[in-house]
Amino acid sequence: MSDTLEQFKDIGKRALADLGAIKNSQDLEQYRIKYLGRKGEVTQLLSSLGQIPKELRAEAGKLANQVKNEVHQAFQKLQEDLNKATDSDRQKPFFDVTLPGKEYRLGARHVIMQTIDELLDLFGRMGFEVGYGPEVEDEYHNFVALNIDEKHPARDPLDNFYVDEHTLLRSQTSTMQIRVMESRQPPIRVVAPGRVFRPDSVDATHMYMFHQLEALVVDEGVSMIDLKTTIDQFIKAFFGEDTHWRFRPSFFPFTEPSGEVDLLLKDKAGTENWVEMGGCGMVDPNVFDAVGYDAEIYTGWAFGFGIERLAMRKYGITDIRWFFENDLRFLQQF
Repeated sequence: MSDTLEQFKDIGKRALADLGAIKNSQDLEQYRIKYLGRKGEVTQLLSSLGQIPKELRAEAGKLANQVKNEVHQAFQKLQEDLNKATDSDRQKPFFDVTLPGKEYRLGARHVIMQTIDELLDLFGRMGFEVGYGPEVEDEYHNFVALNIDEKHPARDPLDNFYVDEHTLLRSQTSTMQIRVMESRQPPIRVVAPGRVFRPDSVDATHMYMFHQLEALVVDEGVSMIDLKTTIDQFIKAFFGEDTHWRFRPSFFPFTEPSGEVDLLLKDKAGTENWVEMGGCGMVDPNVFDAVGYDAEIYTGWAFGFGIERLAMRKYGITDIRWFFENDLRFLQQF
């Protein structure tokens, strides 16, 4: 009968060893049937006790129950562990690898910034450097040094954003003419982009904040021919070789003679109209005096173009407000 007891022990050891190799619920079910099912090897240990002599039956029954309990407890522990792992997997988001991937939208520079980049690249190829200046200016740089006297309507407090009595948000990038000339001697060939501020009523063509591009050239022998040639090259490069433009006489306190630059453009109905792009002219000698340049030696020219206006004409945009509404349906077109 000692062989029978050793057989009981061997079944228990083999059952526990096989259980240690189980990795999933499917294999565990096959294990249950083999060892703990109605006809399983461990279950059959108790059924076989009737064939054992009475004097060994108690010892054999005790061993059979011990083997059954050990195997059953180990089985339940592994079953719980596998169920926890399965529940954890079920909580993970389902991912169908056959579905197309998500399309992530990449950001892009604002159309105004794209226009500024294009303008700076264009003028960079023409030999211009880039200058930047403060948006909060004093009256001297915004008006006095630009030959704009106290009685000029451009200095009316109602037409400017004054911070205090002598400080305001700059109303034009022409202030950069003064700051550049104060910092160096000719020759000068610079463009200066930036924001300007005027308390205009907002409509399709006016905004209280917009952008300008200022250009300044100062050297010996500079003339209107240089100004016209530069503007012609700029317009043909930016709008196309077949673009028609013109000079129109005008007046600015800081240039003499002065002019407006108009483009001949078609509206939606196909009608051609002259549209103003900006002002220009030869630098007034009084401006040279303000920065200490000798007007008998140096001459120069300057222009200021509205960047929104340039972008609107190039891309057919009919409302300046669209630039600042942050509507992606508009911005994603550029």
